[in-house]
Amino acid sequence: MPRRRPQRRFFALFMGYWLPVLLYITVIIVVSAQAYLRRPIEFRESDKIYHVIEYLVLGLLLARATHSSAGSWRPLTVALLATSCGILVGTSDEYLQSFIPGRQSSGYDLLADTAGLALAQIVYRMLVRD
Repeated sequence: MPRRRPQRRFFALFMGYWLPVLLYITVIIVVSAQAYLRRPIEFRESDKIYHVIEYLVLGLLLARATHSSAGSWRPLTVALLATSCGILVGTSDEYLQSFIPGRQSSGYDLLADTAGLALAQIVYRMLVRD
């Protein structure tokens, strides 16, 4: 049986797992850069719910990509790495929003992002058993 070439493995891994992460982060940045953006449904603290959902999706994508690249890493290590990458994205997102008219940067939003990322790791671990 012929051996797989490393370039092909990298390309398949990137296209199948990491490209969706990068595309989703691009969507986050584009939406965050919208001045005076309004939520589709408004209610008290609705923005926190939207942050949790938005970063839950990012967390699932990051968990999936990190898990596929990890090899024999322990699940906790994969979850912490995925969460850390997501927090970095969330921090950058909040920093970007501080420069956009009609938008504000909030530590509470970052906490909601982190909650979504952590929830995603729990959900991913429940769905994927090695």
